[in-house]
Amino acid sequence: MSPVYDDEIEALELARRVSASDIGRDTLERLELTFHDLAVKYPTAAPQDLLDQVRKYSSYVTGLMDAKKTLEEHRKLLVIGGWFSLLGATLHIDLDQQDAATARLRTAMTLAQHAGHSEIQAWCFETDAWRVLTDGHYSRAAELSATAQQLAPAGSSVEIQSLAQQGRAFARLGYSNETYSAIDRVQVLSSALGTPDRPEHHFQYDPAKSIAYAATTLAWLGDPAAETYAREVISRLSPSNDPTEWPRRVASANIDLALSLVTTNRLDEACHAAQRAMLSGRVAPSNHWRALEVVKAVEIGKISDARDLREVYEEMRLQIGPAD
Repeated sequence: MSPVYDDEIEALELARRVSASDIGRDTLERLELTFHDLAVKYPTAAPQDLLDQVRKYSSYVTGLMDAKKTLEEHRKLLVIGGWFSLLGATLHIDLDQQDAATARLRTAMTLAQHAGHSEIQAWCFETDAWRVLTDGHYSRAAELSATAQQLAPAGSSVEIQSLAQQGRAFARLGYSNETYSAIDRVQVLSSALGTPDRPEHHFQYDPAKSIAYAATTLAWLGDPAAETYAREVISRLSPSNDPTEWPRRVASANIDLALSLVTTNRLDEACHAAQRAMLSGRVAPSNHWRALEVVKAVEIGKISDARDLREVYEEMRLQIGPAD
């Protein structure tokens, strides 16, 4: 843990001790702001580094649970703890640490239920939908996404995100009509939502993300239109080949582009797009399976660069240490 975050915890503790309450409004507000700051870092920070920070603050919140507090303070602490647990679960999924992800999702759900916080509950189902989708359980992912939409506040970020997640599950199942319907509804709802103040925030839906989701969804469905969407994402987010603001989204778009190029039998171009994604170092372990789909397709095509692409994939996979 960076000394900077140790200092922040010390400052929080000092502020708490001098307040009239054992917790105090100031401590709760600063914890809430800290969560939002960490959620904003999600698109650019290394998952393990961000997880270390989430663990530190989650531990601090746990320590406050036994403190004397009002009912309102207790509920707010439950909500804050739920958000930290949810972000932690998301990072565990990115790192392909499934048992830890499941445990944190259960904690987030329990805290949200005790607090009566339907939004966090909906995010738990949406996040779990992504987890099972990456493991190949597409029908279950669609079901979890549907539950998330039932719990989500109308027009909220989580309603849109869970609908997009369901669309991706439908695509993997080959349900064309349902997939196209989900894509259209996501675009309508995201347009009505407007651009958030902090579009990098993982739990605040950015309408620009709908293009990236359309690229992935159409690529999985085998629709050649995915190429246009993927190229638009890459062009918007890395116009100078310097994807510093949205590195993971650009890497994902390159994989979508590669898969779309496979569909249209342009295997050499697909190989190059997949290499760009993998060499960027920003393909999370939870997305390695997507890169592997391109590798296998190129190998079946027996093009000259297939062996090099396989080597790049194996090097990328080995760069990630064992799950803890």
